[in-house]
Amino acid sequence: MRRNRRRGLGRERFLMVASAVLVLGSLTATGLWLGRDKGGQDDGYVVDLSAIENNTAAGRAEEELSQTKDMEQEAVTADDLDYDPYFQETNSQKVENPDQSESESMSDGAEQQREEQRSAKSDNKQEEKQTKQNSDETNATGETNEEAKETQQLIEEENTTALSTAMQPALTFSDSDTLVWPVVGNILVNYSMDKTVYFPTLQQYKYNPAIIIQANEGDLITAASAGKVTSVFSDPQIGNSVTMELGGGYEATYGQLANVLVSEGSYVAAGDVIAEVAAPTKYYSVEGTNVYFKLTKDGSPVNPLTKLN
Repeated sequence: MRRNRRRGLGRERFLMVASAVLVLGSLTATGLWLGRDKGGQDDGYVVDLSAIENNTAAGRAEEELSQTKDMEQEAVTADDLDYDPYFQETNSQKVENPDQSESESMSDGAEQQREEQRSAKSDNKQEEKQTKQNSDETNATGETNEEAKETQQLIEEENTTALSTAMQPALTFSDSDTLVWPVVGNILVNYSMDKTVYFPTLQQYKYNPAIIIQANEGDLITAASAGKVTSVFSDPQIGNSVTMELGGGYEATYGQLANVLVSEGSYVAAGDVIAEVAAPTKYYSVEGTNVYFKLTKDGSPVNPLTKLN
């Protein structure tokens, strides 16, 4: 194939040279003939065919030289590259296809992305498996999250109870201890559990487990002994009331109160103000303003006068 191309190039060169020579000869002959026929004309009107021939010959020669160089370069290029550079032959690794390289690069990127997605899915499945395994282990031990929370709450409550117990004062009221009067005043209705006593407002006799102490509305009521407030409540007969644990099984109840200053669970010392004297309820309207004061031991009434100074 290469030999045929070279032969064809040689023939083309020969034909071009022959054509150029023939053209130059024809022009020369024509010029001589015209010069002979028109030799008498003015030189100003004579066409200088020799210059034209020279220019034409020079142009032809330059064009021939350029075509010859192009043919030689084409021949060299054809010798070096017998195939399209954008395609590579089978089992050839010398020529790379840029489009194919770019396509392979994009394919590699897509493949890498798919690989990352598969890796992420695998990690998620692994985490779910680990979570399920942890859940199974928790169920196997018989301790759920709810049980763990309940256990933690119990521990916190025990710690709180232990702390509050360590901070609370000791309640050591005994049979030999005495009480302080919650308010200073006369006894309107005395303690009586062995026989009935008369209640003017009710106009009837009945047992009285407390003492009714005369007072003025707004007077301050103080704690008869140190103790812990166990109950703050309201009763139809004795109005707003407070019950306190004194220790040794003793409890004290204060009634006919207003503006109570203590709350359940609080500790007070003897003489601390716990409330004010309120207006009497309708069950004590005739007796007048008073303070209801009751003392019990292990739930049984005790005459407060035996403990009051």
